[in-house]
Amino acid sequence: MNLSDSQTGGAGPRRVSATEAVLAHLRDAIERGEYAIGAKLPSEAELCRELEVSRPVLREALRALQTMGLTVSRTGKGTFVVADAVQDPTFGDYTAAHLMEVRRHVEIPVAGYAALRRTTEDLDRLRGLLARMEGETDTTAWAAMDTLFHLAVAEAAQNPVFRRVIEEIRDALARQSAFLNELGGRRAHSDREHRAIVEALAAGSEPDAVRAMTHHLDRVETTLTDIVRSARTPGPRTTPAPARPDNPQAV
Repeated sequence: MNLSDSQTGGAGPRRVSATEAVLAHLRDAIERGEYAIGAKLPSEAELCRELEVSRPVLREALRALQTMGLTVSRTGKGTFVVADAVQDPTFGDYTAAHLMEVRRHVEIPVAGYAALRRTTEDLDRLRGLLARMEGETDTTAWAAMDTLFHLAVAEAAQNPVFRRVIEEIRDALARQSAFLNELGGRRAHSDREHRAIVEALAAGSEPDAVRAMTHHLDRVETTLTDIVRSARTPGPRTTPAPARPDNPQAV
C-alpha cells in the first residue's frame, strides 16, 4: 500500500499530503475496529513498510492520532488505541473547545483595542512577522511565528493582562496551528486572514479589526470541525472536494 505524498500546489482541489493519507488510513482502521480499544498498533518500522512512507510522515500521523484522543504513546512499549471515535482534539493542556472559547472572548476584543492603541512600532513588528511567515516553508517555524503574531496583536492592545493570557496558551496555539496546517491546509488562508487583521489595525478601525479577527477564528473553528468529522478515504491520490469560497479551510 503506497501512501506516498501526493500534495500539490497551484489552483484547483488540494490533494491530501502523505500525513493526511496515513492518518485517514489509521483512523479508519481504528474506527472500524480493526485495531480495538486496548490494542497496540504495529511498530513504526512495520507501518512504514506496509504504507510505504517515511518515518517522519508516519510520526506526524501518529501525533495527530494522539491529538485526536484515539491513541496514547507509551515509552518503550508502543502506541495503543484508547478510543474508537474522535471527541475533542487536545493541544497540550487544553482541548480545542476550551481553547476556542477563550480565544473568542479574548482575541476578538483585543483586536479592537489594538486598532485604537497600536503604535508605529507595533505595526512594523506585525508586518515583519507577516513577511517572514509568507516566505516560511517549515511548518514548525511557521507555527512558532503564528503564535508570535497573536502575541504581538495582544501587545498592541497595550494591556499586559491580554499578553499574559496569550502567553499562557502560547504552546497550545502552536500545537493547534501545526495540526491545522498539516491536516487542514490552513497556512495560505491564515496568512491572508492575518494580513486583513494588520490592515484593519493600520487603518485604526476597531470594527474592521473585530470583524477580521472574528473571521479568522471562524475559519480556524470550521477547519477543526471538518477534521474531527471527516471520513476521508485514504489513498495516494485522494482529492477532497474543493472548499466553498465562503468556507475556506490555521491560528
